[in-house]
Amino acid sequence: MYADRAGLERTVRRLAALERPSASPGEREAAAWIAEALRELGLQPAIEEERAHGTYWWPQGLLSAAGILGGALALRGRRLAGATLGAAAAAGIADDCSAGPQVFRRVLPHRTAWNVHADAGDPTATETLVIVAHHDAANTGVVFDQRPVELMSRMTPGRFERTNRWPELFRAIAGGPALVAAGSALRRRGLVKVGMAMGALSAAGFAQIAASPVVPGANDNLTGVAVLLGLAQRLREQPIEGLRVVLVSTGAEESFMEGMRAFLRRHAARLSPPRTRFLALDTVGSSAELVAAESEGMIFQTSYDAELKDALSATAAELGIRLRRELVLSFATDALPAMRAGYRAALLASVNEFKLPSNYHKPSDTPDNVSYERVEEALAVCDALVRRLAREAAREGDRVLA
Repeated sequence: MYADRAGLERTVRRLAALERPSASPGEREAAAWIAEALRELGLQPAIEEERAHGTYWWPQGLLSAAGILGGALALRGRRLAGATLGAAAAAGIADDCSAGPQVFRRVLPHRTAWNVHADAGDPTATETLVIVAHHDAANTGVVFDQRPVELMSRMTPGRFERTNRWPELFRAIAGGPALVAAGSALRRRGLVKVGMAMGALSAAGFAQIAASPVVPGANDNLTGVAVLLGLAQRLREQPIEGLRVVLVSTGAEESFMEGMRAFLRRHAARLSPPRTRFLALDTVGSSAELVAAESEGMIFQTSYDAELKDALSATAAELGIRLRRELVLSFATDALPAMRAGYRAALLASVNEFKLPSNYHKPSDTPDNVSYERVEEALAVCDALVRRLAREAAREGDRVLA
C-alpha cells in the first residue's frame, strides 16, 4: 500500500503533481492528502493551521537592502546610523536563518501554513520519538547550481574526497552588513563599500529566487513524507510497545522551518525534552547513499545528538545499509528548531556522488529522478530504529521496576 517500493513511489508522484510553495493552497491540499492516508492506515491525524510568512527571500533580501542603506548613510558621514543599521541587519539575517526568534519577519505579511501529525506506536509509553518530514516545496534559483562542486570534484579529486562540509553561504550574506557596521565604526570607507557590494549581490540573489518557479520537490522532501506513510503502515502491521511515535509532516519548512517552529510551540506541553527525541527525514532519495550528518546550520553549527546518531549508524550496519557519517551540513532542516528548543535530534538524509542532495531546489527534482532504492533503505532504517528504541525503553522500564 505505502511501504513497498511501488507505494513509496506512488506517494511521491501523487504529491509532486501539486504545486506546493510554503503556506499555499497546494501545501494545504498536500496536507489533506497526507492526513487521509494516515487515516486510511488506522491513525487519527490532525491538521493544524499555523501563521507563517511563507518565504525567506523577502526577510533576507530586505535585511540585505537595509545593510546597503546603512552603508550609504555611513558614506554620507552618518557613521553611527550606518554602524547601527548594518549591525542590526547582520543580526537579523543570522536570527532569521538560525531558528532564532525571527524578530524581523514578525512585521511582514503572514498567511496560513498546514501541519499534519498523528500518534503511532505505544500511546501509553513515556518515551517519545517524533519523526518529521515536510510537504512544501522550494523555489529554484541560480545559487542552487551544483556545477561548481562538480567541477571541483574533477579538478581536485583528492581535496574533494577529503571535504566533509561546504561553506555556510549565509555567513557571507550576514557578512555584508556586518562589514558595513565595522567599516562605519572604524572609519574605513573601503570596508563599507565592500559590505555594500556583498549586500547588493545578496539582494539580487534573493530577488532572482523570488522570481523563479517552485520546483516539484520530489526528493526534497516528498521522499521523507513517503517514509512517514510507509512507517505508519509498518507500525500498524507490527505494533510496538514502550515507545510513542509521533509522525509529523510540516508545512512552511522551506521558509526557514516556520511549520516546525509552530508545531513545537503548540505541542511543548506534551513533549518533554528529557523524554522526547526528534528524527528529521529530509531528501532521502538522492542517488548515492544515506547520511547521518554530524551537525547543521546556515551560520552557526549545531551538533545532532550523539546517541541518536550512533543508533542510526548501528541500525544501518545491522541491516547492511551504507550510511555515511562525518558530513557537516551548511543548511538547516526541521531538526534545528527542535535542537534550539532543547530536544535531542538527528537527521537522516542522503547525498549524491558530490556529497550534496540530488537535484536540490532544482526543476529536475522530479519523481523520475528519485532513487527509490535509497527511499526504501531510509524506511528500513527508520522501522528498525523505532524497534531498537522501543526495546531499549522497555529494558529501561524493567530495570526501574526491578
